Amino acid sequence: MDRRVTAFSGRVALEALRGQVEAEAFVAGKAGAVAVPLADLCAGPGGARDRQVVLGAPLVVVERRGGHVFVRMDRDGYCGWLEAGAVGPSLAATHWVAAARGTHLYPDARVQAREVAALPFGARVAVLEEDGKWARVAGGFLPMPHLRRVEAWFEDPVSVAEGFLGTPYLWGGNSGTGIDCSGLVQGAMLACGRDCPGDSDMQARIGVEVTEGDLRRGDLVFWKGHVALMRDAGRIIHANGHSMDVAEEGLAEAIARIAAQGGGPVTARRRV
Repeated sequence: MDRRVTAFSGRVALEALRGQVEAEAFVAGKAGAVAVPLADLCAGPGGARDRQVVLGAPLVVVERRGGHVFVRMDRDGYCGWLEAGAVGPSLAATHWVAAARGTHLYPDARVQAREVAALPFGARVAVLEEDGKWARVAGGFLPMPHLRRVEAWFEDPVSVAEGFLGTPYLWGGNSGTGIDCSGLVQGAMLACGRDCPGDSDMQARIGVEVTEGDLRRGDLVFWKGHVALMRDAGRIIHANGHSMDVAEEGLAEAIARIAAQGGGPVTARRRV
């Protein structure tokens, strides 16, 4: 079983896994949400980062161990460890942050106020009051132009990805301050209301296979350990370790460069 999507901490598992894993205990799990702007979801308590998760993202708590919590994220089923302070109660979100580089939380509804926090793209919030320009949320105010109502999705994943052009590359990153290839694809797809797993090997199994000559805007092209979005029939947009940012590149040039660097050939072409 793939540990990334198996709600088993090594000691405790969700009840649905009874008979599939050998655990010391099986639990129903407790609903919660990410309680900080951005948090690392790790392979072990305090271990290596697998992905990042954002404020308000719903989750299920499986086990608490010391200062860490093992969780399963609701949207993509990804499992891992968060610091205990990053997990809070469930949130009845009304809006999400739709500005690619994120937004700022202000103590007052004034552009001159000193910001108190930065919220990343995709963060979910409960708006308590709005006046057209500002939204009041727990802890302060957010600019209304940076928000969309929950379930109000974009239509084109490529347009979403284009908003991240120039964002620094970050392994396991999922925000406008740092993002990797699969994080870019997942963020773009989720922002359009399309389910999408968190890692490129999982993403290579969604949708349908297409031929090289049939590629079009929005299709996904895969190499071993890498994924890119087709911007049009001949160009891609991807977060990559070559330029160390989100960049546009010709597909033929990328194929040749990646092969020359030992990354191998294209392994799949998918249409979601």
